[in-house]
Amino acid sequence: MRRYGVVLAAGKGTRMRSKMYKVMHPLCGKPMVEHVVDELTRLRLDMLVTVVGCGADAVRECLGDRSQYAFQEEQLGTAHAVLQAAPLLADKEGTTLVVCGDTPLLRAETLRRLLETHEQHRAAATVLTAELADPTGYGRIVREADGRLKQIVEHKDATGEQLAIREVNTGIYCFDNRWLFQLLPKVTNDNAQGEYYLPDVIGLLLAAGQPVYTVAAEDADEILGINDRVALAAAERIMRRRIHTRHQQNGVTIVDPDNTYIDADVIIGPDTVIYPGTLLRGRTVIGADCTIGPAAHLQDVQVGDRVHIWHSVLMDAVILEDSSVGPFAYVRPGSHVGPRAKVGDFVELKNTRFGAGSKASHLAYLGDADVGANVNIGCGTITVNFDGVHKHRTIIEDDVFVGCNANLVAPVRIGRGAYVAAGSTVTEDVPPDSLAIARQRQINKEGYVPQLRAKRQAMNPSADN
Repeated sequence: MRRYGVVLAAGKGTRMRSKMYKVMHPLCGKPMVEHVVDELTRLRLDMLVTVVGCGADAVRECLGDRSQYAFQEEQLGTAHAVLQAAPLLADKEGTTLVVCGDTPLLRAETLRRLLETHEQHRAAATVLTAELADPTGYGRIVREADGRLKQIVEHKDATGEQLAIREVNTGIYCFDNRWLFQLLPKVTNDNAQGEYYLPDVIGLLLAAGQPVYTVAAEDADEILGINDRVALAAAERIMRRRIHTRHQQNGVTIVDPDNTYIDADVIIGPDTVIYPGTLLRGRTVIGADCTIGPAAHLQDVQVGDRVHIWHSVLMDAVILEDSSVGPFAYVRPGSHVGPRAKVGDFVELKNTRFGAGSKASHLAYLGDADVGANVNIGCGTITVNFDGVHKHRTIIEDDVFVGCNANLVAPVRIGRGAYVAAGSTVTEDVPPDSLAIARQRQINKEGYVPQLRAKRQAMNPSADN
């Protein structure tokens, strides 16, 4: 049997109090609607249609060709939203799964169980339900005395007795596709909200004597809908707990999960230890046997095995095996640190390749540089890469020793095995195995300081000596 999916993502989300389209609000590193589509992709549906509204362009840019799209120009309710997918789905045979784009905690396993129950019973519709301690805002599941589904009542239309029911409609359904699009035009907006409710299709099916089943979600957290920033924060906590558990089960030590932040797509190898205050963002990949943190922030960074990074910020960079970064280093986009290298305290790399076994132990800026293997970068070294208009590269070949407080004015090349004397400002290429000294000769003027003090005192007698 063919399977289709419809994601309802057209709501404006006014309670978010944001200029950002609701389903585009990020959760653990990516928009909530992308979490939903990721889980649906695992089901290998034959077609996925995302119903979008005023933020359509943002959703299309996010999901790309992973989905087809239907546009709901005016938000008139969930039934009206699904009806917008009719040109793509109405003539098809099979099962249509309808989910909400603001329920990012949904799991593919739950949706698969819903689909399988629906198809096993050859149902016209199957509703995912959940038991909630506080069902406020959710439609209630009203049952017959024998347990069969009688009706779904929206919260604002429910009686006092119905409001006491804790079993709720999650807004997630399976439908026989033919029945769905046959009945959608028959839904009316005769309710407190004046909207066309998708659950009314369930009522029409029951009235027609068609089989309607329910499946209970095993984890009520999955159906949490995000309508405001409070719910967004709650969902973030739940998802982070899931992410931490997955990594821990794969052999990663997370010393303090409550103070560690790992995005959904991060990959971490076994026997790596993550210390508190660490943020691992985007598509960061960390190898095995690493030590990350405390207080490390990595965004889209590739890290090899046995790397130590602490109290540092790294973005869009590569750090190869057996290297160390930090404390208080800043590795900026385009940088590549070779194996067994050291990037120490208050060292900044920008668009720089730093070779195997090389060391910049402290207080250096290497921007737009190619640094070879086994190079020593002295404290206070700067590659002077910007002339006010253009950026230029500095090339430092293998086995070079750069002394403290050296300025390497790009474009410049330091040849293999060369030495740059401390305090030099190098403006010309240095041949291999040469010593470059580029500083003025020291002059000592003996007895000068007492004369200077007397002169200052004469000019300002009230000055405090």
